[in-house]
Amino acid sequence: MRWSDFVAKVRDRGQYPTVQEAERVSRIVLSALGGHLTGPERTELAVRLPEEGTRVLTGQIGTGKPLSGSQFVDSVAARIEGATPATARWDVSSVLSVVAELAGDDLLGRIIDRLPPGYALLFGRAQLAQLPQLV
Repeated sequence: MRWSDFVAKVRDRGQYPTVQEAERVSRIVLSALGGHLTGPERTELAVRLPEEGTRVLTGQIGTGKPLSGSQFVDSVAARIEGATPATARWDVSSVLSVVAELAGDDLLGRIIDRLPPGYALLFGRAQLAQLPQLV
């Protein structure tokens, strides 16, 4: 997939009025994700993204403290002028749902397992809670 195709999908999912807005949101979300995703999953995802997406994702050094899904959305909201938690959640989901398609089910499952709780819905997936086993 080319970067322009990636941005077009984000634009469609997020119903952004312009390509420029969809590209800006894509860069911000991928950059934020790149700061939180580590290990082999980061590398595997990078090779599945368009070249520009790979640069944005891998251009970030990992943060020391992993953020929950909600904190991640808040961190994205802080990067987008005029964003609220609700609009940032929309932006994050618009981008990460496209990322999920490119990742595929196996890699996406490993990515979600590596990240703190709360990311599955951002990728457009349900996150089932494990119930304690009864003895």
